[in-house]
Amino acid sequence: MNWISLAAVFFIVWWVMLFVSLPVGLRTQDDEKDVVLGTTSSAPRGPHMLRAIVRATLLTAIVVAVFYVVTRVLGYSFDDIPRIVPDF
Repeated sequence: MNWISLAAVFFIVWWVMLFVSLPVGLRTQDDEKDVVLGTTSSAPRGPHMLRAIVRATLLTAIVVAVFYVVTRVLGYSFDDIPRIVPDF
């Protein structure tokens, strides 16, 4: 796998991890009992995007590192997964 493919895998996994980590630790205005006039009570209380981006980057680095170790160091691929459905 060249570095362009690895960067593409990192980018795709990063977006998935970003959407997974967005609601983690989110405090809404309703939780803080401080709803700003003109907003919904489920809106975020304060900025939390930087923490979500850092969390997504760290999780992605771990996932891509495991993927790299399994595919490059250990030599496994999708061909090594046994077939569940038998041939008829």
